[in-house]
Amino acid sequence: MLIVRAIISFRSAPRILGLLNREAWLGLTWVPHFTSVINWTLRLGLGLLQRVVPIDTPWLAIIDHSIDIGTKKALVVLRVPLTALVTRGSAICLEDCECVGLTISDQINGDTVAADLQTIFVQAGLPTAIIKDGDYTLNKGVSLWQDKRDTVVPVIYDIGHAAANALKKEFENNGAYLRFIAMINRGAKCLRQTNLAFLTPPKLRGKGRFLSISTLGKWAAKMIEVLAIPESHQLSPMLTKLREVLPAFQTLNRFVQRFYDTTHVVAGMLDILKNKGLNHGTAEQCSQLLASLPRDSKIKKRLQSWLHDHLKIYTQLAKNHSTDLSLMVSSDIIESLFGNFKHIIERSPQADMNRSTLLIPALCGRSDAVVVERALAQTRHNDLQTWEQANIPYTLRKKRQAFFATFGNNQSQIPVKITLKLAG
Repeated sequence: MLIVRAIISFRSAPRILGLLNREAWLGLTWVPHFTSVINWTLRLGLGLLQRVVPIDTPWLAIIDHSIDIGTKKALVVLRVPLTALVTRGSAICLEDCECVGLTISDQINGDTVAADLQTIFVQAGLPTAIIKDGDYTLNKGVSLWQDKRDTVVPVIYDIGHAAANALKKEFENNGAYLRFIAMINRGAKCLRQTNLAFLTPPKLRGKGRFLSISTLGKWAAKMIEVLAIPESHQLSPMLTKLREVLPAFQTLNRFVQRFYDTTHVVAGMLDILKNKGLNHGTAEQCSQLLASLPRDSKIKKRLQSWLHDHLKIYTQLAKNHSTDLSLMVSSDIIESLFGNFKHIIERSPQADMNRSTLLIPALCGRSDAVVVERALAQTRHNDLQTWEQANIPYTLRKKRQAFFATFGNNQSQIPVKITLKLAG
């Protein structure tokens, strides 16, 4: 429970238990070794994965690939009730989800995704809709899976990635934006390790930078205000330094204002849709926000198109299921799941996708004492080994051990030349 609820590393759990046992008099007669904690947690994950069955209530499938860990990727499918947003009243948590699919591969393409989805949905049942980002491989895989079916499952394009791609199309090749980025990159280097380091601009992500670029818009708007302060102000020495670090920054005043206004509107739209979901009321709120953007804004047109397409999906699902529906349109929860998984295993001496991937199902749902005990009773250590042999036939560690074992057996046949260098 320390692992799956508190999100701590495997090695931390015995230390915490030992400390509490000594200082808080828990009365424990023994403290488990961290390897036992690993085995228990993975048995829980495998037990939960093997217990997946179809359910009667309508549900959404959130699918995504993890980032590369070692040489492999994991395809994860989460099951979320269609009414989860209405039930919680805000953005969902991991306890509202159930991991119904987990596959590990070193070669990912549309055919492998389609085959994995077919296997997963046979066990878990057919989802009411699928939420995913715009990744080409996932698009291809879902399309191929759909082609083999008679019924069409609606596909929801994650609003976070839709907005990021719209921002990218708007600004990526814009001359003023490129000058703006180059200027703040140079300024950041000059501000670090100085008494003005607290004014360093937000760090830009190398990949997916437009997913969180609204923070840069806020920073830029504040800096325009600061640099407009007269020279006679008591902060004059600081302002002089800032003007040296960010020369000609004020010449981008019009662009910065437009950049801030645009990212502010997009951030507001994301806040509404991620917390309240999509319905006619939230769609109207988003439309009012988009109306404040210029008529020729590419972002405005793209997001209006997204709203139009997904309102059709919302209307159809609400009609079919006759429920008070607020449609979830964000896959942020699966990113949070991957983040928790990485946080727990980041102390691994050699990063690789191995059996520790079974931690992912354990991090979802409401794993109380009854659920944990039942999963551990039904899943033995030998089941872990069987699953590992079937799903992860090799790891970097196993390949390394095999290589050195072969090298060690033949080392007597390898001539070794030793040169001694004597002092003097």
